Formats: sequence, C-alpha cells, structure tokens
Amino acid sequence: MTETNGVDPHLDLLERVEAALSSGAEAKVREELAALHPAEIADLIEAMPTPGRASLWRLVAPGIAGEVLSHAQDSVRAAILGQMTPGEIATVTAGVDTDDAADILQDLPEMVVAEVLLTLDDLRRKRLTAVLSWPEDTAGGLMNLDATTVREDVSIEVVLRFLRRRGPLAQRTDCLFVVDRGQHYLGCLPLTVVLSADPAEQVAAVMDRDIAGIEASRPAAEVAKLFERRDLLSAPVVDADKRLLGRITIDDVVDVIREQGEHSLMGMAGLDEDDDMFEPALRSAKRRAVWLGVNLVTAFITAWVIGRFQNTIQTIVALAVLMPIVASMGGIAGSQTLTIVVRGLALGQVGAANARALLAKEMAVAAILGGALAATVGVVTAVWFDDRGLGLVISMALLANLITAACAGTLVPLALQRFAIDPAIAGGVVLTTVTDVVGFAAFLGTATVLLI
Repeated sequence: MTETNGVDPHLDLLERVEAALSSGAEAKVREELAALHPAEIADLIEAMPTPGRASLWRLVAPGIAGEVLSHAQDSVRAAILGQMTPGEIATVTAGVDTDDAADILQDLPEMVVAEVLLTLDDLRRKRLTAVLSWPEDTAGGLMNLDATTVREDVSIEVVLRFLRRRGPLAQRTDCLFVVDRGQHYLGCLPLTVVLSADPAEQVAAVMDRDIAGIEASRPAAEVAKLFERRDLLSAPVVDADKRLLGRITIDDVVDVIREQGEHSLMGMAGLDEDDDMFEPALRSAKRRAVWLGVNLVTAFITAWVIGRFQNTIQTIVALAVLMPIVASMGGIAGSQTLTIVVRGLALGQVGAANARALLAKEMAVAAILGGALAATVGVVTAVWFDDRGLGLVISMALLANLITAACAGTLVPLALQRFAIDPAIAGGVVLTTVTDVVGFAAFLGTATVLLI
C-alpha cells in the first residue's frame, strides 16, 4: 500500500490527522478537512486531545470556520473562542446564519459580545441583537430572521414575480409567511402551493391559516414537541402581539432534540452534556465529585441499615450471599419505571392528571413480575440452601422491594420536578437509595423475625 507524506491512508481519520500533525504534514491535514462537512470537522476537533486542537483549528479553512464553531460542543467552542480577539470572532461569524452566530456569541462574556457587535455593520448588529435578546433555550433564541413575507391581498402571479426579482431564498425555505401591513402574522403560503396554484388566485384564498405562530418566549423543548407532532420543516416565530419576528427550521430543532437526549444520558451519571471529555483532569474531578459525594452518603445510609442486622447476618451466613439479589432486582425494576416516567415528563405526557393511574399500572406490573420472580427465587433458594424458611424470607423481601421500586420510580421523578430538580440527574441516586435501603431492611428484618 502507498503512503502520502508518511501517513497510511487506511488509518482511522483521527489517527491519520494526528499522524499528519505530528509529522508536520499540514497540507495533508488540509486535504482531509476539505473532504469533511463542518459538523464532521467539529466532531474531529472534539475527539482530538487538547494539545492538538489548537493546531487542527488553525488549519480549518476561514470560509467554514464559523459553521464548524456552530456545530462544536459548548465547552470546546468556548475554549477556541477564548483564544480569539473580538475582531477575529466577528470575522469568523460573518458567514453563518444569524441564529448560529447568536449561539456562538452566547457562550462569551457580555463585554466581549459588546466588542464583537461594535465591529459589525448596522444591519448585522441589529439582527444579532434581536436574537441575543432572547434566552438561548427559547423559540426566540432558536429563530433566524431570514423569513420571506408576502401580503394576503396579492395574487400568486405577483408572488412569483416578487420571488424572481428577489433571487435565491434562504436555505430550508419551504413556505412564505403571510403578514399584514403591521407585520402581524396571518398564515403560511407553502412553496408547493405557489408553484401549483392558478396564478390569478389571491394569496388569501390558498394560504394555510392553521399553522400558528410560535411565541418567542416559548421554551425550546416545547418547540421541539410541536415540530415532532405536526411534522413541520419550519415555523414562524411571533411576539406577544403576533408580529412576525423570524422563523425556526428543522435543523435547529434537531439540535434541541440531540441536546435533550445527551442531557438525559449524561444526567443519569450525574454529568453535564456539555462536559468536554478532554478537559483538564482537575476540572473533571471537581465536576464529578459532587455526585460521587452524594452517592457516598447514600452508600453509608445503606451500610448503616445492614449494620443494624449484623447479628442476624453472622447467625445465618447465607443471608450475605443472597442480599445482592434483593437489592439488584429492586434497582433494575425501579430504573425501568423511572425511565418511563422521566421520558413521559420530558414529552409532557405525565402530570398530576394521570400520575395516579400511572402509579397504579406500574404497581400492578411490579406485583405480577414480583410474584413470579419471588416464587422462582424462593424455590431456588430453598433447594440451594435446603431451607424453606430462607426461601420464604427472600420471596417476601423481593416482592416488597419490587413494589416499592415501582412506587419510588413513579413518585420520585414527579416530586423532584415539583421542586425544580432535574429528575434525569437526581432520580437515579434517590431511587437506588430507596431500593437498597428497603430491600436490605425487608430481607434482613424478615429474616430476623422469622428465622432467628
């Protein structure tokens, strides 16, 4: 096989880039980057250990640098921006959409943002300021200002002439927004209708009035649900007076959905979705120490419960062998329920109105599974240790713990959400503590009463 500049072309992309950087083959790196989409370059930078990121970033083509930053993880992007001057940041963001530029600038201190805005022309500054005035996790923070508008009292022929004179439409434009003279949103005119309708038809007669405007203050999570439920490609954003401000497109919503998924996944381990896997070890240790400390406290609580039955365990050694079964089965069953409820909360499908019905259903499932598993484990235990009493004890403890796990898996996330605590992050810790404590207490307590 041939090699280029000493780099094997069949190596993994990351290995090839690292090898080329270490050998000084910058031309080879530029060639690799030229074949990638900006999002793929962002992924490559994130996968690169910290010392090599600056070298790789320096070789990114200036024309796509802004797009690369818009796709990068927040912590990685912040580190890159921290090494740039306001003028350089303004240059990098000049070629990206307003919403993407706003995402980049929102990571910066207010003083730096103000300096960057001063370097821009009036129109760009006004557009960016309009988006930056809204929180990042709202419809206003997601929107772009490139919405194309028409009036309802003109014909389709007039619209077609307008579009020809206007030139290329913004990317991902699937409809035009109909407004009155005060820029109040009235409805949507799909491009498919523009192309297929009778040119003499009035816009008012063929426009879609069912697509409602999304208020700029609406949370991004709710925007994502609207797009999912209504199969939208784009949607108008309006202010409190229904005046059109801009539009949200599906690419921005996909980012929101991805971030929600990462948040749920990382949150279950007590981590943040924006954590950089190559950030300094001391910083990572500080981030993780909080939840490790919480887990340590809960572990001591569990150990204290076990310690209360020390004499029982010393008398019947088999209990020490069987204890993990009760705790682990409760933990797994509770996690299943917890996952269902957290997902329901995230989708807006679980609330006070149906919480009681969901709790009853989950406890019924736990009773069915608990009964079957308790009978199985009880028989196996009785045969294994030749002790029917021990089999009965573990059966009773297992059934009690599975029902408790279902109850906790349903109620814990609801309670955490009520106190404004993210159930995706804290739910697992609380649930594990409940199932461990109840499982051990039920098993060892029942054994103390019946067998000692």
